[in-house]
Amino acid sequence: MEKIKMILDCDTGHDDAIALMLAAKNPSIDLLGVTVVAGNQILEKTLRNTLNVCQHLGIDVPVYGGMSGPMVRDQVVADDVHGESGLDGPVFGELKLEAQKEHAVHYLIRTLMESDGDITLVPVGPLSNIGMAMRLEPAIVKKIKRIVLMGGAYGLGNTTAAAEFNIYCDPEAAHIVFTSGVPVVMMGLDLTNTALADMQVIERMEAIGNKAGKLFGDIMRFTFHSQAVNGLSAGPVHDVTAVAYLIAPEIYNTKDMHVDIELNRGFCYGRTVCDYNDRFGLDKNVTVGLSLDLPKFWDIVENTLRIYD
Repeated sequence: MEKIKMILDCDTGHDDAIALMLAAKNPSIDLLGVTVVAGNQILEKTLRNTLNVCQHLGIDVPVYGGMSGPMVRDQVVADDVHGESGLDGPVFGELKLEAQKEHAVHYLIRTLMESDGDITLVPVGPLSNIGMAMRLEPAIVKKIKRIVLMGGAYGLGNTTAAAEFNIYCDPEAAHIVFTSGVPVVMMGLDLTNTALADMQVIERMEAIGNKAGKLFGDIMRFTFHSQAVNGLSAGPVHDVTAVAYLIAPEIYNTKDMHVDIELNRGFCYGRTVCDYNDRFGLDKNVTVGLSLDLPKFWDIVENTLRIYD
């Protein structure tokens, strides 16, 4: 089976790190590069976190630093969730791996323009890199096979009452992406908040006995306490669901909807307004994730982590 050509765009915190682990080793994916954006922490920290994960696990893929802030709004970070480093919990050795000199936005434009239109973008942080690339070179839009992202919600937000963090960080960039005409698949909070790693899952991954299993445990034991959803003794792996969708879309239940990004600077700024019941009869521009088969999802994660040395 032909591998899926993919670029991961991330703001490496805890769930981003696991998404990277999955994308780098799963046999279904050809990870061409990793672009990094500010989000969970400032760019200097999210870039360092990405490089630490790659060095620690021997992931041989080029890493590019990108947008250090949103396109329009003031910067927001999630240090209250991901800690001072953006990836608190795991301990890494001295970092020797370096990022590529080329800016992530320029890398995206160059790589897409040189492609046969067969590359899928998987952004799991704010959409600043993707939005800026589309603005700088609109011709890339027709070169993107599809975008599978983690962000938004058709229900409630997690940063405000209305908005999910990734979209709230850069609503204007999200607007560019959602109105671009590129096929978009959205893994929002309604789905990702069900992808919870409880202690049984954590111990299952640690029992693999390799560096990847241990890193999963170090990450999620921190997340277990910092990101518990609705008082449950478990932590979500939001971003991993976007990568897993590429591997096994059949384990997901989805619905096509028209989705707009609220840009008015009021209480709903950054909300993904999803026309779930097709009240407006507009073009359905987004495939929205509703639910997934959790046992099969965790099987995919475990089987991929076992590939690491």
